[in-house]
Amino acid sequence: MNTPLRRGATAIVGVAESDLGKVAPGLGPIDLMAQAAGRALDDCGLSLRDVDGVLATTSQSRMPTLAFCEYLGLQPRYHDATNMGGASFMTMIGHAQAAIEAGLCEVALIAYGSTQRSLGRANVAAPDPNPHETPYRPLYTASSYALAASRHMHEYGTTRRQLAEIAVAARQWALRNPAAWEKKPLTVDDVLASPMISEPLTLRDCCLVTDGGGALIVTSAERARDLRRAPAYVLGVGEAISHYSISAMPDLTTTAAVQSGAQAYRMAGLRPADVDAAQLYDAFTITTLLFLEDLGFCPKGEGGRYVEDGRIAPGGEMPVNTSGGGLSYCHPGMFGIFALIEAVRQLRGDGGERQVAGCETVLAHGNGGTLSSQSTVILGSAATL
Repeated sequence: MNTPLRRGATAIVGVAESDLGKVAPGLGPIDLMAQAAGRALDDCGLSLRDVDGVLATTSQSRMPTLAFCEYLGLQPRYHDATNMGGASFMTMIGHAQAAIEAGLCEVALIAYGSTQRSLGRANVAAPDPNPHETPYRPLYTASSYALAASRHMHEYGTTRRQLAEIAVAARQWALRNPAAWEKKPLTVDDVLASPMISEPLTLRDCCLVTDGGGALIVTSAERARDLRRAPAYVLGVGEAISHYSISAMPDLTTTAAVQSGAQAYRMAGLRPADVDAAQLYDAFTITTLLFLEDLGFCPKGEGGRYVEDGRIAPGGEMPVNTSGGGLSYCHPGMFGIFALIEAVRQLRGDGGERQVAGCETVLAHGNGGTLSSQSTVILGSAATL
């Protein structure tokens, strides 16, 4: 973020998902946004009358804030329809804080919704025509991420079995999450034996395709202290972009998370070793590996070895994607908001069977496009202020 924000000045006070998986016929993305928004407001004890800032996006509406506000009957003082893919919602946390600190609003509602599973693959947003890529007929977006995986394997000796460990860990967390879509145990051999989608990524290296929506309520730290649930304070935020098309990515093995993470750590005054759990955008297994490296949890090139032996699974030393992530919990197109929802629940101690003991600091990271946009948020409990 270019605007100087104050550590701990704002907090996420309400979180909720809409219905997930494959939703009832006739529901659209704005319906799911509204459903999640109502649940998130109830979560923190506020009402629509309190909301004076609205930040929303979806790939299924040209003007999502206008459609969403009309649906809710709101005319907010501040609104924002930023769309940088799955990183949008971490970026919106920074935008909401900037608006609150500037006096542009007091209570910000951030929302997302998608019915991509109900619509079917033919209706999922297609990439812009690209003369450098289209002639090769890539499978969007899997082929883009497969390029990154292949290059990482070539440069650092990363193996398909190591990538499979990431999918297995996500499934083990999902088995502890009642809301997760996938409920069948998964092994490394299962991942390797699943259908090849785009070499070297198999079906189980790829995220789910589900419907779903989510919502967050953000307000000042002062107001947060009087609300229903324990606040998750915004300690650090950062964002960066590096390219749009995968063929223009400067280095297929290094993302702009290096920059967004550095900004967030600097604002929070923390290091990777201070993070108790990480919620990392996992559209594919390779993204988790890249972000573990680029956000400083392990050196560049060591991600494959880092995830071995259940290190990021339940019982491991570094809990990652404790909801089951996009690989096994849900993935309605833009997963970033769901990473933030899980981060807040872990800080509150609401994780149930998947709760990380003594969790006081959580990093949530969003990714958009084809490793194109990166945004990082570090959240903390009251003990971290």
